[in-house]
Formats: sequence, C-alpha cells, structure tokens
Amino acid sequence: MQDTIQKITTESKAAIHSAKNMAELEVIENKYLGRKQGELTALMQKMKDLSVEERKQFGPALNELKKLIENEIEIKKQEFENGSWNELAEKERIDITQPALPKKQFGHLHPNTLVQRDLEDLFTSMGFLVLDGPELESDYYNFSALNIPETHPARDMQDTFYIKNHADWVMRTHTSPMQVRAMQKYGAPLRAIVPGKCYRNEATDVRHEHTFYQMEGVVVDKGISFGHLKGVLEVVAKHLYGENTAVRLRPKFYPFVEPGVNGEVTCFTCAGKGCRLCKNTGWLEIFGAGMIHPNVLKEGGIDSKVYSGFAFGFGLTRLVMLKYGIDDIRLLESGNLKFLEQF
Repeated sequence: MQDTIQKITTESKAAIHSAKNMAELEVIENKYLGRKQGELTALMQKMKDLSVEERKQFGPALNELKKLIENEIEIKKQEFENGSWNELAEKERIDITQPALPKKQFGHLHPNTLVQRDLEDLFTSMGFLVLDGPELESDYYNFSALNIPETHPARDMQDTFYIKNHADWVMRTHTSPMQVRAMQKYGAPLRAIVPGKCYRNEATDVRHEHTFYQMEGVVVDKGISFGHLKGVLEVVAKHLYGENTAVRLRPKFYPFVEPGVNGEVTCFTCAGKGCRLCKNTGWLEIFGAGMIHPNVLKEGGIDSKVYSGFAFGFGLTRLVMLKYGIDDIRLLESGNLKFLEQF
C-alpha cells in the first residue's frame, strides 16, 4: 500500500505539472480523484479489507495524498487562469502614448452616378419608371426590333462588339433595345427611362470612348406629339444647366424614329465660340430623339393607329462632362483617384 501511495504521489505531480491546458488538467483530476474510477477512490475502498492497525497507518496517508493532489490541481488552474487573463489583457492593451489614428477615408460617388441619380429623381417626379436592361443583348433587340434589319446600312454606323462563336449576341451599342422590351412588358400607356452602360469599338479621344453611359427615354400614349418631346428635352436641359441653357434641334436620321432629331447644347468650354472639344462648332451633341417608328411600336406589341410615342437617348457621359466642366471623356473611365476626389 505504501509503495502504491508513493507511486501515485510521484505520477500525479508529474502529470499535473505537464498539463498544457484546462482540458488536460480535468482528465488528470478525474483519473486520480474521480468518484467512480479514480485511483484514490479505489485505494480507499480497499481500506475495509485492512486490519485496524493498517487502517490507522494508511488512512491519514491517503488523506494527505488527496489534499496534495487537490492543492496541486488548484495551483495549476490558477496558472492557466492568470495566463489567459494576461493574454487577453495584452490583446486589449491600449498604448496611450500612440499618436491619434488618421481619420477614416471614405470614397466618392462617381460623377456619372451623381448625374444619373439626379436625372432619375427628375424623371420619377414626372411619372417615369426607371428600368434596367441587359448589357449583353441579342441581335434582335439591339438591331432588328429597332427597324435595323440585317442588311440595313445603319448597322455600319455602330462599331459593334460581337460575341465570339455567338453571332446573335452583342455588347449593347445603345440603351434603345429597352424601348421594345419595355413596350412588350408594360404595354401602353408607358413612360420610362433606362440608364445604363454601352459599348462600341471606338477609337478613343477627348470625345469618344469604347465604354460610355446613356439614358434612354420612351413615352407611349394616345395623342403624343413632337411638342411633348421638345418640352421634356427642354426641362432636362434647364434642370441640369440652368434656365438660360440653349438647346438646338436639327433633323437627323435614326432608323427607329420618324422624324428624328439631333439635340445639342452650347459648348461649356468655349461658350459657343468654337474649340477643340466641340470641333469648333460651338455646340455639343448630347442626345438623339424622335417619334417612335411604327415598325418599332409593332415589335413592342403596340397598335400604331391608336398610340404614338417618342423616344430619346441622352449621352449620359456627355451630360456629366457638361455639368462638371470635364474636357476629356477618358478621365471618367480612368480610375484616377485625384480626378474622382473632386466630386
């Protein structure tokens, strides 16, 4: 019995001291002090088989061993708790001598986004829906449904990005495909705008980019005339650039409208005198518009004998350039932070 007590004393101390965490310490505690299978519990149960003299000799020794193991375990627990506390305190330590951290820097809304949201608010106040359309568009909606069949020369006016091995799909060249999509979905009467990104295989310069933004507008109802179209365009121009803004409409061919017009506003750089940006004309083209062609109304499921409508397409990127005095369109897609931080 004495040898067993000595053996347990040595082994328990070594085990407790080598424990690496609370979980291991709990296993050791159960091994020696567990009520059902603990080694000390087993020894105490054997006491009943010993003589009175042996009980007097080994009883106190077992009690001392139990107290010893309990004390060693408690000391080890304190070590673990103090260590955890110190680690937590170290993580949360604050160096009060550290200089103040710099203020958090927030990004800026892109000027395209600012103008787009401004126009969306304007048009919704006039009862227009704000719609979104796919940038990867079918040949049908991008061209055929807009009165531009396969053999139409107008297709040559737009240098299109066709999808390799998928000749019927293109990166949309304008937001006009949503004219037919909107008519097919909502019918007539209809008032809607469609802001979005467009793509053309352009040679880039101060006025042209391969990626740009447009805002399509479409109105279909009974009795719609060219006068309604002119009124809406003037409201937009004056909203963006002030009450004295000059707007010029000139006849221009677009396959999906009849008649069609080219809309221009006074060049902001030269105030109409002529410069590099406006190609010395004094005017900047920012939209195309006209009365919706009967063939387009037909593709949209609208009876052209009952309803008429107009459509317009703003060069949203051009509007941004005019509003903020930007003289190079390439800046808008450059990702230059010094440029964007101005807005």
